Amino acid sequence: MGAGSWGTVFAKILADAGTPVTVWARRAEIAEAINSTHRNPDYFPDIDLPRLVSATDDAAVALRGADLVVLSVPSQTLRGNLAVWKEHLEPVATLLSLMKGIELGSTERMTEVIAEVTGAAESRIAVLSGPNLAREIAEEQPTASVVACIDHGRAVDVQKAVTTSYFRPYTNTDVVGCELGGAVKNVIALAYGMAAGMGMGDNTKATIITRGLAETTRLGTRLGADPTTFAGLAGLGDLVATCSSPLSRNHTFGEQLGLGATLEEAARVTKQTAEGVKSCRSITDLARKVGVEMPICDAVERVCHEGLDPRAAVAELMGRETKPEIDSLRSDNE
Repeated sequence: MGAGSWGTVFAKILADAGTPVTVWARRAEIAEAINSTHRNPDYFPDIDLPRLVSATDDAAVALRGADLVVLSVPSQTLRGNLAVWKEHLEPVATLLSLMKGIELGSTERMTEVIAEVTGAAESRIAVLSGPNLAREIAEEQPTASVVACIDHGRAVDVQKAVTTSYFRPYTNTDVVGCELGGAVKNVIALAYGMAAGMGMGDNTKATIITRGLAETTRLGTRLGADPTTFAGLAGLGDLVATCSSPLSRNHTFGEQLGLGATLEEAARVTKQTAEGVKSCRSITDLARKVGVEMPICDAVERVCHEGLDPRAAVAELMGRETKPEIDSLRSDNE
């Protein structure tokens, strides 16, 4: 459900694994192009999609008889879309979230939104996360990912459905950790991009990644996640890929801000949704709600939504009061 870059590539993965796939596209012309040319002209005009992939702009048609429903829309649109789609869902279908964000207002994770809107049991809802830059996977460059579900058997079923020669999924039951790792890394990648845009070196960038991971882990453990999750593919792996790659929308958006661009100017350059720009607000709201300090995320929110200059944000972060610190994934200290 969703014909953006990741939705399109994930349809390719499923088809390459031998599963017939129907892609729901918001625009009829995209669905028609996929059916007639086996390519998505907006995102991957140079990548052939397997013959097992078809498309429609009719959600009821796409969902009819589907035992695995893959949700791949911008996180802030999920609730509205699900309200329309829920009546067409098969009652025992697995609902797999590819989205990496926290909902504004409710501060809910995507699986929480899915459960609330559809009424589906948590055991039916899974999440996929990891270092998954869509362009590289479309080119069949090897990568790994994590399928998380509290029902491990269901996670294994999804794992089998999406395993290909270039895409290797692992399983986990820590849904909270996998989702938070995927959501917060977008915000940290904005900070990393800002540092790159300001011409800062590898020491600064390594500091952003490691302290960003510490922030993510503090929030996750406070919400019941397993801290070891953040040392794996859904934590450190996804964070490194999203921070360092020019293919990352959040990296590119942050780099433009670091170069002095406005939000509007940065959006024109990236041309696609940078989830971290919106999620930084919901993530900092969630952190305040549960009493967790996240200074990098807080600084990114102020740059994006309060007009703080990125250089001033760096100065504030470096000038924060020094506290006793243990640089550990398990540390609650700053």
